[in-house]
Amino acid sequence: MAAADNIRSARRAASRRRQRGLSFIGLVLTVALIVGVVTVAMKAVPILIEYQAVLKASRKAARESTTVAEVRAAFDRSAAIDDITSLSGRDLEVSKENDHVVVAFSYTREIPLGGPVYLTFKFSERTH
Repeated sequence: MAAADNIRSARRAASRRRQRGLSFIGLVLTVALIVGVVTVAMKAVPILIEYQAVLKASRKAARESTTVAEVRAAFDRSAAIDDITSLSGRDLEVSKENDHVVVAFSYTREIPLGGPVYLTFKFSERTH
C-alpha cells in the first residue's frame, strides 16, 4: 500500500514538472504580442519626438519675436533645423496677451495599424 502511494505521488510530481512553463501556442502568442507592441512603439516614438520639437520651437518663437510674421518665420527656421513636417508657421495661431506673445497650435497624426484601424495622436498646446 505504501509503495503504491509512493508511485502515485511520484507520478503526480512528474506530471507537475511537465506542466510548468509556456506551451508552444503560449510562446507564439506572447512573441506576437511583444512584436505588436514594439512595432507600434517604433512608429509612435518619432511622432512624440516631433511633438517635443514643435513645442520647443513654438516656445522659442514666442519668446524671441514680437510680431506675427516674426513668430512664424522663427518657427519655420526651427522647423527646418528640427525636421518638423507636421506643422508650419502658417498653422500657428499667434496672439498677444498682457504684452506677451502667445502661440497656439493644434494638429493630429495617425499611425495605420492595419486595414481600417489607426492609432491617432491629437496634439494641442498654447504657450504662455
